[in-house]
Amino acid sequence: MAKGIVNMKCIPIDLKQIDWQALDGFADRTVFQTREWLAFVAETQNATPVVAELRRAGKLLGYFSGLTVTRFGVKILGSSFPGWTTPYIGFNLLPGVSRAAALAAVEEMAWNTLKCLHMEISDPCFKTEDGDEHGFTCQFYTSYRTDLTKSEEELFNNMDSACRRCVRKAEKSGVVIEEAHDADFAGEYYEQLKDVFAKQGLVPTYDLHRVRALVKHLEPTGRVLLVRARDPQGRCIASGIFPGFNKIAEFWGNASFQANQILRPNEAIQWYVLRYWKRRGIEVYDWGGEGTYKEKYGCQIHQVPWFTKSRFDFISTLRDGAKEMFATKQRVLGWFRAKPGGRGAAVPGMRDHAPNEKAKAVITRQGTTEKVGEKE
Repeated sequence: MAKGIVNMKCIPIDLKQIDWQALDGFADRTVFQTREWLAFVAETQNATPVVAELRRAGKLLGYFSGLTVTRFGVKILGSSFPGWTTPYIGFNLLPGVSRAAALAAVEEMAWNTLKCLHMEISDPCFKTEDGDEHGFTCQFYTSYRTDLTKSEEELFNNMDSACRRCVRKAEKSGVVIEEAHDADFAGEYYEQLKDVFAKQGLVPTYDLHRVRALVKHLEPTGRVLLVRARDPQGRCIASGIFPGFNKIAEFWGNASFQANQILRPNEAIQWYVLRYWKRRGIEVYDWGGEGTYKEKYGCQIHQVPWFTKSRFDFISTLRDGAKEMFATKQRVLGWFRAKPGGRGAAVPGMRDHAPNEKAKAVITRQGTTEKVGEKE
């Protein structure tokens, strides 16, 4: 360890004793570190939340948040981890506290206190050198971002002309965007999601339970925006999930039916979301992963370092192999369900086609950290 960081300690604390309101007051806090999001991941991944204090010489310097999970008999500390549909978790630190020092302290906790054999951590404030000096492998969560401190006029004008026309067309066609707070939302969203993936010969990378769990944990807090787009006849033709807190809002998922694409509901949804979070003081809208189609909205590419490390080399090999196995399974299931008589043929509300652009949008989104194995 580098000089000056050996004395920083990362100490797990009892979840029942946490002052969650105090943690939520940190300037670098994101929705993915909140009590409710950790509970969502814990439920859907059979994981155990870990919140730890970072101290030096008894002085509190900040907090670390993550979860432990066991895969293939290997105990892992994730903050985040592939397959959690969570792009980053990481630290909440006082101004001036080194994230490299904090990372070293978490590594010591992972191996010696939690007895893990593998760890992964992504933090929106990381720099690549934070992990390099401690021997971590660095990959990236690659996405796009929109600066919501700009005026609504600037945000709209920054879209390319075709995108602006789509927003106007949706309005003229009678598409209505509404906020959702009801129990039916998760099912409607998931039917549209299956339609999108089916067009690519795939199946969704997560199940309906995950969507229901996210809504259950986050919707009562006001830290997630759930929206529907309805056509002039009142039918739900598109939907989306957009969590946000403090300074950052996130494009978590968006799906729609191909038959209604002529009405341009997805562009209308995104324009609604940008304004919604801007008016609530959010400064950054993260577009939830790669996909060049997003450039039409005038956003800029952005990368967040994602660090991984194993106590033994063979564990990293197992991890990469599991990623490839999952991708293969997804393709096989998609092929099976597309066959006549396969399970996909009997799904109510599914259509034969989904627009290529939106298919890329949802598949890329739910593979937000595809380069580090998000699809699990």
